[in-house]
Formats: sequence, C-alpha cells, structure tokens
Amino acid sequence: MQRLIFDYSPLYFVLCLFLGVGYAWLLYTARYTWSKTLNRTLFALRALLVSALLILLLGPVLRQTKNLFEHPTVVFLIDNSRSVKEGTDTTRLLKSLRIEANDLKRMDRQIEWSSLDGVSDSVYFTHGSSDLSSALKQASNRYEGKNLAGIVLVSDGIYNNGISPLYQPLRVPVYVVGTGDTTQRTDLVLKNVAYNRVVYQGNKYPLRAEVGINGLPDQNITVTVRSLGKILKQVTKNTENKPLLDFDFQLDALDQGIQRLEIRVEPQSGESNAANNRATAFVEIVEGKKKILVLAASPHPDLKALRTVVEKNSNYEFLVHLVGIKELPASSLNMQDIDLVIAHQSPDPEGRTTALLSNFLKAKVPALIVVGARTQLQALPTSGIPITFEPSGQRDEVQAVLNPGFQDFGFSVNLSTLVGRYPPVSVPFGKFTLPTAIKPILYQRIGNVVTERPLLYLAVQETQKIGILVGDGIWKWRLSEFQETGKTVGFDELFSKILQYLSTKDDKRKFRCFPVQQEFASDGPVVMESQVYDDLFEPIYGNTIEIELRSEDGKMNTYRYVTGPGSSSRYRIGGLKEGIYRFTASTELKGKKEIVRGEFIVVEQNQESRNLTADFNLLRKMAAGTDGIFYRDTEISRLSEDLSAGEAKTTIHSEESFNPLINLKWVFFLLLLLISAEWFLRKFAGSY
Repeated sequence: MQRLIFDYSPLYFVLCLFLGVGYAWLLYTARYTWSKTLNRTLFALRALLVSALLILLLGPVLRQTKNLFEHPTVVFLIDNSRSVKEGTDTTRLLKSLRIEANDLKRMDRQIEWSSLDGVSDSVYFTHGSSDLSSALKQASNRYEGKNLAGIVLVSDGIYNNGISPLYQPLRVPVYVVGTGDTTQRTDLVLKNVAYNRVVYQGNKYPLRAEVGINGLPDQNITVTVRSLGKILKQVTKNTENKPLLDFDFQLDALDQGIQRLEIRVEPQSGESNAANNRATAFVEIVEGKKKILVLAASPHPDLKALRTVVEKNSNYEFLVHLVGIKELPASSLNMQDIDLVIAHQSPDPEGRTTALLSNFLKAKVPALIVVGARTQLQALPTSGIPITFEPSGQRDEVQAVLNPGFQDFGFSVNLSTLVGRYPPVSVPFGKFTLPTAIKPILYQRIGNVVTERPLLYLAVQETQKIGILVGDGIWKWRLSEFQETGKTVGFDELFSKILQYLSTKDDKRKFRCFPVQQEFASDGPVVMESQVYDDLFEPIYGNTIEIELRSEDGKMNTYRYVTGPGSSSRYRIGGLKEGIYRFTASTELKGKKEIVRGEFIVVEQNQESRNLTADFNLLRKMAAGTDGIFYRDTEISRLSEDLSAGEAKTTIHSEESFNPLINLKWVFFLLLLLISAEWFLRKFAGSY
C-alpha cells in the first residue's frame, strides 16, 4: 500500500498547477507554424512538466506499507546420539518424521531441522554424548522473537552431559517422540572412575571404580586394573542387593610419563551390554614435587607465614634448614634438586649460612632473599645478591604499596587495597644502590608519602631469578588480613605468585612444538602448535615443521606443514584412535636441526554405550511441563494433526518506508520523458 504525504496545504499544489498552466499558456499562445493539435499537445507537456517540478520543490513523501506473513515454525530436534541407534530402527523413524513434516508444510507450517550437532537435515546418529538441555536451549534461543509454534524432540531420554532437561525453562510446548527400549536389562555398568591425573614418581595413588548393578543380586563381581596387558590389581566383592559398589585400589607410580590403565568389570552370564564394562584412565607420572628450601640461622614467624603459602600448593615440597638448630642431611641439600631457596636474614652476622647461600647462588639456583634485622648487609653484594647498602645502624618502619606498573604477572583487582592496609615492616635505614634492570613489585610508603625505594623487587642475573624483600615482619601482614577479612587470600596470592615465578624455569628454546591440550577426544582433531623465534625471541614464520607421530603399537605417521601467523601456526590431525601418542617435531633453524619431543593422549568417547535403557518417564514429564504431548515412536502419525490443531497462527509483520518523491527513479525518467517528448515534437515541427 502506497500513499503520498504532504507537509503543506493542498492549496499550494493548486497554485503549482495554476503556475504550470499559466507558463505553458504564455509560451504557446504566441504565433506558431504547426497544427493546432500539435500545439495543444506541446501545451499539455509543458504544463505537466512545470507543475511537476514545482510540486517536487514542496518535498512530497511517498509512504509505502508492506505486509510480511510469517507462518508458524516447528523445529524438529533429533537426538542423534549413538544410544538412539542401538534401540531404534532409525531409517523408519526418519522416514516417518519427514512424512509428518511434509504434512505440516501443507498446513502452512515452516519446518526447521536441528540436532545435537546443530542445525542439520542430515542425521546419522553418531554423536558421542547427549546434552538434551543445551540442545533445547539452543533451539529455543535460535528462534526467539519469531513465530515458534513448538519443538518436536525425538529422543530416548538418555542424557550424559549437562543438566536434566526438566530444569531447562522453555516458553514453547515440546512435543516429545520417545524412541528406544525401556526394558530394564541385566547389566553391570562401570559408571565412573575417579583418580588423580598427575601423580609423583615413587608414590602410591588411589583409584576408585564405581560399578552400577542391574538385576544381579548376590553375585561376586571382579574389577581388574591392567597396564600394558599386565594385571596390576584385582578386587572382588559380592553385590548383595546393592545398586552400586565402590572398588578402591592403591597403585604404584613407577616410570615417568603417561601410563594407560584399563579398568574392566569381568562380565557375568546373562549380561546384555558388555560395552559398558570397561574404561580407560591415563595417569601422568612426573618426576617429583618442586623443592623449596628455607635457609636461616634462627626461627622466625615469617617462615611460618611463608610455609602456609607453600603447603597450600600440592606441587611444592617445603624444606627447612636451620643451621645449628634443625639441619637437613647433606643429601637433601643437593643444589641440583632444589628449585628455590628462601634465605631469611642471610648472610647472618655469625656467618653460619653465608657459605651455603653463596654456593646456591653460584649454582644459579633461584632465590628469595629476606633482608632482616640480623642480615649482614655488607656481605650481600659479595654473596651475589644485587643490592648494596651503606648502613647507618638504624631501621625504619614502612608500609607497602603495590606497583601498578608491574606487568610480569597479574594480581587481582582488590590486592592493591589489601596491601595498602598491611601494618608496617622493619627495613634498614640508609643509602642503598640497586641494579638498573630491577622490577619492583612493592614500594615503601612512609606516612602518606610513597617513595621510589622498592620494598620487594625482582632481578634477573643471566639465567638466574632473584627476589629481594628489603624488610622482615611479613607475618604481621597475614595476621592483619585474617583479623580484618577472616581470610588470607591477598597475602597468599602475593607470595604464591612470587614463589611460582621464581621457581619456574624460563623456556629459552627457539623452537617449540606442543599439543594445545594434553587430552583429546577420539571424535575430534588433535591440534599441534609450533612456534619459531629468532635471536631476539620475536616470532618468525615460513618454517617447515615435520611431526613424526608414534602410537602405542609402534605405528608411525609423518606430517608436514609450514608455519604462518595466527591459526596457521597450528596443525590438525584427525582419525586417531584411543591411546598414548608420542611425537617428535623438527625444523631447520640457521642450518641446524631443532628437535622437540612430547606426548599426548586420545580418549575414546564411549559415554553412549554405558546406558541403553530409554527413559520415557523423563520425556513424559518434560512434555507435560511445557504443555506438550508425549508420543511413542509408533504414534508419530498423530504429530501433524495435533500440531495443526494448536493455537499458533500466521503472524503479519508490517514494514513502513518513507521516500521523498524526488528521490524515486521513475519520477526522474517521467520528467525526462516529458521534456524529451516536447523537444522532439518541436524539432520535428521545424522549430526549436
């Protein structure tokens, strides 16, 4: 529908017509050499042209109204997981659904297809898991604000990912088609395997297998743990009348690397599904915990505060060596085994810790130096510690201020406020000299004045990291924070990150190749990333990367690709079966072959085989909770009839557009036609 809108009184348009006719009358009442009929035609053309131009100057607007008809949409959401295929004739099922969809189309319903994989009208029932809740949410959100009449969910009611679909709020009715077999089968199900994914070599680690029992009362059940075909442990229990049994194992962490464990429930006679009797666990056995050594000449509350931080991290082992009080054996002081040394008030005046600290620093062991009241300040530079004091014998009380410009690692947003409220600590008073390339973490504040003197800073000497705390009494910080907040989150974060930074060795390799994660699913690709750097450790591209991949059975495959910026530095490998894979990656850099080795695991996605009993009770509740209807797969023929009888109606959407008449192309060509016709007729009649 179209309509002209005018901003001026219609009298103006009468005036435009009058002026157009008047101008044409003045032009064509003079003597002429052509016929009267031609003169009248020329008069009409000129009157129309001038009137139209004058009307256009008044700016009329053409309003256009367009009606769009949106038919009700029905979404067919197919549970395309493997469990559906196990108990259903999927070919017959899909054929019946397409018949119903075609019937709905003839009833002015718009049909959309979706599955657990997303929008698709091709379903193969190969999905490795079932997350019905997320699939329903995505289908509902995709058509939010549109004329959605309902969702047809075709499923067996089995879900093994996400929350229960009963708790997914939906504003449209869900018509549920139940598929599969609801018969309770005689079965043993290995429901879950709980274990530590990373364990330390030489330790024992626990593993628990949870076995579900259906229809097997008073039977002896045996669970076996194997590795490389060898039985590691075996436990047998009687089911009695329990629906669930726990089997606990204590296993030895022997060789370093990833160890593959096969957990198997020995099948029983009459069991319907043996595929859910086994599971695979992958345990990474690492060399041992990082050792953090405290070196001091006497006990101090600061040591207790630092110990609480260290012991919260299971990857750290805290060692205390108090010279003359509580000494460790010489074997525990091997410098190759220590990842970080915390020297508290060392070098000491008596020199009991000085030699040992110097040896650690000469061996390039990372260190955290805590300068206290008993620190021999003159001995700091001679021991290799980057600070020089001109002591005055006096001490000062200062508070801490977090350096906002520190960027080597981040802190939480509220840490600065917590640190600013910590009580003062004692620092040496006097001049001191620092290296230029230090990284302050905390500055000293005296009263309300923030000084440029660092209280806590980091320094890197060649490959050695050193942190220096120019003061003692940090135990007060922890107690103060606990008194104020009931927790020590800020103190723990500050020092745990400092200890982690100091004890972590920097990777200085110019060629790195690694899997983007340690564990991959068998139904997805393995993604390898390669990084190549120049002498300034800036990334370079165009290198050919060769990856040799070896499986557990010794089969080897070779892959090659060329690195590039962005995602081009990654290479995807598909089709790998479950197991441990070891890789050797190589590239040529300045004529020299650089090699990197590593390993990763691929885990088979067999969640769908654990439970094959359809849950129609859940599906009925879902349909009832959304004002939908539940059907068995033999009742699909009722689907189109019920959906067409619903209240959903075609929605009409109106769109309005406003276009100034002068902007329309057809108006331009109309004016051009009028003036061209007049010019042609005048020329044809012998005038101009």
